[in-house]
Amino acid sequence: MSRTPTPVGFDAIEAKGWWHAHRWLLLRRSSQLGILALFLVGPWFGWWIVKGNLSYSYTLNTLPLTDPLLLLQVLLTGHVPERNAVIGALIVLAFYLVVGGRVFCAWVCPVNIVTDAASSLRRKLDIRGGAEVPRNARYWLLGLIFSLAAATGSIVWELVNPVSMLHRGLIFGMGSGWLLIVGIFLLDLFVMKRGWCSHLCPVGAFYGLLGRKSLLRVHASQRSACNDCLDCYAVCPEQHVIKLPLKGAAKGVGPAILSGDCTNCARCIDVCAKNVFTFHSRNHGDQSTDAGAP
Repeated sequence: MSRTPTPVGFDAIEAKGWWHAHRWLLLRRSSQLGILALFLVGPWFGWWIVKGNLSYSYTLNTLPLTDPLLLLQVLLTGHVPERNAVIGALIVLAFYLVVGGRVFCAWVCPVNIVTDAASSLRRKLDIRGGAEVPRNARYWLLGLIFSLAAATGSIVWELVNPVSMLHRGLIFGMGSGWLLIVGIFLLDLFVMKRGWCSHLCPVGAFYGLLGRKSLLRVHASQRSACNDCLDCYAVCPEQHVIKLPLKGAAKGVGPAILSGDCTNCARCIDVCAKNVFTFHSRNHGDQSTDAGAP
């Protein structure tokens, strides 16, 4: 008689309790929805805490924040950005160089909620296999949006950027924007595991480049306690970043996950019943080599 597989995270709930097995996930959702709410309470209720969107905004009419990817596209179009846009981009760059570039993907981007939902449903339905697209495809798409900006003199990407379309749609009505968001959900559910965020999204590619030298890292600090349950692999949106830090002690690989692909989502911390993973600074503990970083 076959044994029913233990659900992902079940052992963590048994060992740590429900809250500690979901703590970082709930904090991420609070961050994503809270940031989105700050943008929406203005047009919805007239409380203008933050004006603009995730590409360019003012907080309390004082603090400018600019998406560095947007600023680079503006420069490539041949236009000169205003001073506050440059200041806002430098602030955002400094922040993500500390906490990790793809923290944007896991803690800020609202589309991540959609792709996480598709991934969770895919696991529950036990959908396996699917299309294979190299992870570096997103870097080719990143190069394409830069090329289009330079060739056309306009920011073409913002016309189809799912993050921008979702934000505009929540304010003015989604219209055809729903087709793109639903399309991303169906892509991740039926066609390709983590297809959008892990293989295609040029925004994630850009912030991944920023994150390669960031200071805040997930560490497999207690990797000797690992019991090979594979729950961390099941929930990780970028599974390839875990293996060497987790299993590379014999090769002299340190426990920090140094890959820029890591989103610092901390789901590996949540679902690990043995408390193998934790957050630390980049050089915390024995970091004898940078093997495993891209």
